[in-house]
Amino acid sequence: QVRLVESGGGSVQAGGSLRLSCASFGYTYCTYDMSWYRQAPGKEREFVSRVDADGITSYADSVKGRFTISRDKAKGTVYLQMNSLEPEDTAIYYCKADRCNSWGQGTQVTVSS
Repeated sequence: QVRLVESGGGSVQAGGSLRLSCASFGYTYCTYDMSWYRQAPGKEREFVSRVDADGITSYADSVKGRFTISRDKAKGTVYLQMNSLEPEDTAIYYCKADRCNSWGQGTQVTVSS
């Protein structure tokens, strides 16, 4: 197993930026492929972004061009740079170690208009 700890969430005005971090503790092999998901109140958890073992990134259409996922593979840490934030981005953001299907506890992001 691997333990994941998200940080960097907070409250920001529309148009602002936040940078989320996800630190991992445990087995490195679990963190070769990492994803970010989010869940807004009353909605299903949805995919946001992913970086695979080769560094290839993907994004949900709703965040493409505004969010950037990156990683420090050696440290097992993944980041999500969020720019031009919108109220619709308000959610709890979770990181996931895909190979072990492990989830972090989540960090709250609130964007006000």
